[in-house]
Amino acid sequence: MYVSGTGRSSRTTVFAPRMQALLHDHRGDDVFRLEADTVAVAGPERTDAILAARPAADVERPTFKPLQGRSIPRTEASTVMRAIGRDVRAALAKPTPTADLTGEWPHVGHVYLRDLILGADPYRLRVLMDRALELTLLLTWTVIAAGAALPGRLRPGAPVSAIAGLTAEARTYRDRRHAMGLYRRAAAPVCFTVSTLVAGALWLGSPFDDDTPNEHILYETMRLLPPSWSILRRSSPEYPAVDPRITATDDVLLLPLLTHRDPAIWADPDEFRPERWARLDPDEQPGYLPFGHVSERCWGRHMVMPMAGLLLDLLRADGLAVDPGQSTARVRLAGLLGVSEVRVTRR
Repeated sequence: MYVSGTGRSSRTTVFAPRMQALLHDHRGDDVFRLEADTVAVAGPERTDAILAARPAADVERPTFKPLQGRSIPRTEASTVMRAIGRDVRAALAKPTPTADLTGEWPHVGHVYLRDLILGADPYRLRVLMDRALELTLLLTWTVIAAGAALPGRLRPGAPVSAIAGLTAEARTYRDRRHAMGLYRRAAAPVCFTVSTLVAGALWLGSPFDDDTPNEHILYETMRLLPPSWSILRRSSPEYPAVDPRITATDDVLLLPLLTHRDPAIWADPDEFRPERWARLDPDEQPGYLPFGHVSERCWGRHMVMPMAGLLLDLLRADGLAVDPGQSTARVRLAGLLGVSEVRVTRR
């Protein structure tokens, strides 16, 4: 068993072996060699310098990497993100639908958000939100290819989400497949990230004190369970100037997993203490990167926080918390860091 950190009522968070080894062997390290061609960086100053050295390349962007070999221009990415942003704002403006949010998280939260934001979309699009598609990229593209090949298509002006409306402009099979891929790339991470973040907050801190703001709960959850636990930068000539231990042929793996628990930065780094954010500014705090570097913040930031706050409001109002009988939750090795299979019940 690989254990790191505790939550409310002595809950134990069990990290995947690779992450636990990093926490055990390299916490507090600034720069260290991870593999023959990869250097890891966890110190806040070096991390800041690496991310500021150059913009992220296409293949390094978290959401808008090339899609089936087709590059996604920043203008197209901006159009897609504005569309899903409109959908999130529309969902936040609706009367909040009642639902039973007990059960296994983050799955329960993901389904609630999917239906809240994208409930009017046709099945061929909504199926792209299924968490099972995370299992393999091949499965995702098989579902996309099948949906793009189905007869009939969405008509412009259909009463659907704004991001679904972008697929109405696709005339050819290739364009439909690309549009559906973008739908998956932009819409699914919003629901995945928010539901995973709230599941982590429940695990680490519920039941919450009434006077603890949602924002502090979420900031502290992202410190202990950063959504992106690692950030890869391909080898680049700018990096040896940042640190001589990095050569021109080394890839660089930045590790918020370590930076967010560095005892030189954080008091009681393994403890869930949302009250620390009453005196800290998440935008100015060294070594805090839940939404990326100041030079290139994650576009989803202004969607994730209000949607996560909405879910927390519902959970707190309904007296929901982690099942008292559950003492262990696992963090699997995946791109989106979070606890899985958290049982939520009514107190």
